Amino acid sequence: MSHLSSEVLASEEANRTAIRVALDATPLLGDRTGIGEVVGGIIQELASREGVAVSAYALTLRGRRDLKAALPNGVACATRPIPARWVRRRWLRSDSPRIERWTGPIDVVHATNYVAPPAKVPVIVSVYDLTVLRFPELCRPDTLEYPALLKRAIQRGAILHAPSHAIAEELISELGAPADRVVTIPLGLPHVYGGDPDAGRVVAQAERYVLTLGSIEPRKNLPGLVKAFNILAANDASVHLVHAGPSGWDDGAFESSISDSPYKDRIRVLGYVDADTRANLLAGASVFAYPSLYEGFGFPPLEAMATGVPVVATSVGSLPEVLGDGAFFVEADDADALASALAQLISDSEIRESLIRRGSAISEGYSWSKTADALISLYRSLA
Repeated sequence: MSHLSSEVLASEEANRTAIRVALDATPLLGDRTGIGEVVGGIIQELASREGVAVSAYALTLRGRRDLKAALPNGVACATRPIPARWVRRRWLRSDSPRIERWTGPIDVVHATNYVAPPAKVPVIVSVYDLTVLRFPELCRPDTLEYPALLKRAIQRGAILHAPSHAIAEELISELGAPADRVVTIPLGLPHVYGGDPDAGRVVAQAERYVLTLGSIEPRKNLPGLVKAFNILAANDASVHLVHAGPSGWDDGAFESSISDSPYKDRIRVLGYVDADTRANLLAGASVFAYPSLYEGFGFPPLEAMATGVPVVATSVGSLPEVLGDGAFFVEADDADALASALAQLISDSEIRESLIRRGSAISEGYSWSKTADALISLYRSLA
C-alpha cells in the first residue's frame, strides 16, 4: 500500500469518527455583540480541530443568506427559511421542528444563545447571565421569553453551560436547573493585539481619556458612568470620556445623561468600531471603566487588562470572579467611588502599574483553546 493511499484512508477514518456538532451561529450575523464574540471564538477554534465536524445553523429568516460568509472554512452552513419568532414559540409548546431539520444527522447540539432546540441527540445550551430573571425591566421584550425556553430545555434534559461559577449557582438557584446538569466552562478572550496609542488618541480627539466598550443598554449603566465622569471632569480639565460599541437600546437614557452633562463637549460616543479602531482606542486609553449593573463574564475589561490598561469595574455578578485582583472594584451605584477610582488610576503611577501587571497576568489565563478543549470533552461525554 502506498504512503498516499494510507493518508487518504486515515483521513476517511477520521471523518467517520469525527463528532458531529450542530452549533447556533446566529450571533455571528450583524454587528458583533459579546455573544457574537463568544460564538466567533468557539467556532473558529472548533474549525481548526481534527475530529470535530461543525454544522452551523441560524435561527433567522432574513439573515440566513449572510451566514455562510460569516463562517470559517470547513464549517457547514445549515439554514432553513423559518422565522425565528415563530420557531421559538413553537418550541415552547412542542418538540418540533427538531434541529436535524436544519442540520441533518448530528451527535450533539450546542445552542450558543439561550434558545435550545429539540433534537434527537443531547443538547447543551449556553447561558451567559440571568439578567432576564434578575432585572427584567432592563431587557428587550423578545428576551423575556428566555426563562420559559430555558425551563422547557431543562425539561427535555438539556445540559446548561455557564461561563462562571457565579452564573452556574444562579442557574441552580434562580432557574431551578439540576446541579448535575450545569457545567462551568470559562470563555476565552477576544483576539487582542497591539494597537497604536497615537491613532487611538486621534480617534478619541483627546490625549487623556477614560474608555468604555460595549453595547448601549440599561444593564451597562452608562448614565452612571457619565455621572462619575462629571465629578472627575470638574477636577481635571484635560480628561475626556469615550464610548465605543453598538447602539443597542436604553430608551435614550445615555444620550440624555450626556446632553445634561456640563462637560458634554468632552464626551465622545463613537458607535460600533472595527477591530483595528478598537485596538487603537484601548492602546491610547488612560484608564478603562466598566460600570455594569450585572455581568455574566465581562469581555471588555479582560481586553483592557490584556492590552495593559488599568481597569475600574463594579463588583457585580461574575466580575470579581473573572477579573480577580486585576481590576479596581467599586459599588455599582456609587458614582463618587467610581470617579475617585478613575482619578487615582490616572494620577497614581505606582497603583496604576501594579494593577496593569496583575491584570495582564489574569488575562493570560483565558483562551479559546482552553474553552474548546473543555467543550469538546463535554461534547464527547454526551455523544
